[in-house]
Amino acid sequence: MTDAKAATGTAGREDPRTLGAGRALAWLLVITGAAGLLASWVITIDKIKLLEDPNFTPGCSLNPIVSCGNIMKSEQASVFGFPNPMLGLVTYGMVIAIAVALLAGARYRSWFWLGLNAGMLFGVGFCTWLMYQSLYEINSLCLWCCLAWVATIVMFWYTTSHNVRGGALPAPGWLRTFFGEFTWVLPVLHIGVIGMLILTRWWDFWTS
Repeated sequence: MTDAKAATGTAGREDPRTLGAGRALAWLLVITGAAGLLASWVITIDKIKLLEDPNFTPGCSLNPIVSCGNIMKSEQASVFGFPNPMLGLVTYGMVIAIAVALLAGARYRSWFWLGLNAGMLFGVGFCTWLMYQSLYEINSLCLWCCLAWVATIVMFWYTTSHNVRGGALPAPGWLRTFFGEFTWVLPVLHIGVIGMLILTRWWDFWTS
């Protein structure tokens, strides 16, 4: 009986070397992960249809600018030798799995949080490169891609905020305070800059 009580007490304690997350962050990761997964799934399906029929027109090809078909036919759409959204199917699915575990009370070591943060940083960098290619090389815009960009940006900044506030990422006190109160400012500014670039890139088209 004593051993059973001891085991129960030990299991109930939180390991100070691990870091959990609130339900707000967990749900945010579920939502953004699901948005990215949805975008990746739709683009993958349309890409398969396009391979089967070169004359296929994706549903999000609305005009000469908003044309998912132009994006899918480009070399940039298969940077690693396979369609880019297939990478999203894996990575966004992993984010959802991690988030669901957090909702169930999971706690992870700092190295895990840093690895997750690094993966999201790569995602933001990759999305930024794709955005540049879309706006200034391919000269077309994909609405599903935009959804994936927004999802990646939001999850990156809020995960970074969590790691700074939780101590996984060393930071001065003023930065921890800033992230504690104004995390929302960073994704809003980030997405706002992208919106302004899209607006100014095709200003004549939008205003005609």
